[in-house]
Amino acid sequence: MEKSEFVRLSLPSKGRLSEDSFELLESAGLKVYKPNPRQYEAKIPAIPELVVLLQRPGDIVSSVRDGSVEFGITGLDVTEEHKGNNNNILILHDDLKFGGCALKLAVPESLETVNDINSLRDYGKSLGYDLRVATKYPVLTGKFLNKHNITHNLIYAEGTLETAPSIGYADIISDLVSSGQTLRDNRLRELSNGLILSSQAALISNINALKTNPLALKIARVLLEYIEAHLRAKDNLAVFANMRGTSAEEIADNIFSKPTIGGLQGPTVSKVIVHDKDPNWFAVNIIVRKNDLFKAISELREIGGSGVVVHPVNYIFEEEPPRYAAMLKALNL
Repeated sequence: MEKSEFVRLSLPSKGRLSEDSFELLESAGLKVYKPNPRQYEAKIPAIPELVVLLQRPGDIVSSVRDGSVEFGITGLDVTEEHKGNNNNILILHDDLKFGGCALKLAVPESLETVNDINSLRDYGKSLGYDLRVATKYPVLTGKFLNKHNITHNLIYAEGTLETAPSIGYADIISDLVSSGQTLRDNRLRELSNGLILSSQAALISNINALKTNPLALKIARVLLEYIEAHLRAKDNLAVFANMRGTSAEEIADNIFSKPTIGGLQGPTVSKVIVHDKDPNWFAVNIIVRKNDLFKAISELREIGGSGVVVHPVNYIFEEEPPRYAAMLKALNL
């Protein structure tokens, strides 16, 4: 097969999902340069073979599914809703740390006896007609209701769903929920076990492109390398300290006696060349989680650490990105 000169990555064209996608890529060292605000095409100089397109989230899924775009970043909710049944989409990374929400069933507060799926089923049977469910996600919602043997009539709606029960064209809704405040403002509440899908932003790809286009496979690795190394690093800090001891092994044993400061595989301990006559100084380098920083500093002090210096970490590269290995396994490569 003739080698392609470029591949495409679609990003959301507007809204919070768009802003967060651009921010993730930039913070991972893959800054997107958009030459004109009115243009829907951009470049990532760090990956010159990659062309960035800007599309609506649902259109991203369709484009990746039909192969006109090799990669996309969009929500898991729209991916699962629009991916179809031809298994053309592979989710490369489902934990990009933004765009979090959940697709849930919600009922009017006035339905005091309807609190879970079982009571919803009973309520539906008492209506004398099929339970009317307003949603923007008919595929996911229909599968969920069928799984729980709830006879229903799906009412597709593009606009605001929260008013559907109050104005009478639906009995309940299936919608994305973040904080739940919008539901409460409209006197709705979630069912206790009405979670259809937990969603956040995901990196997706066309399976056929990965199998047949060497450049697409190469770009998949580059994207996963940068993104995974950045996401792994963002919650960690590099901590340096000086410490007295008779040997590097003694310093390491003292560090391993503490629960927080063991590092990734262990500490880096090296000899410090000092001006005075005391030769027993060593430099220690460890990686600790941001949330554990104060505890880590306390533990270092307990074993004689001083001159503690803390730096942010931009990347932590593994021997091979776990999600790249998972991709190869899914592709039987």
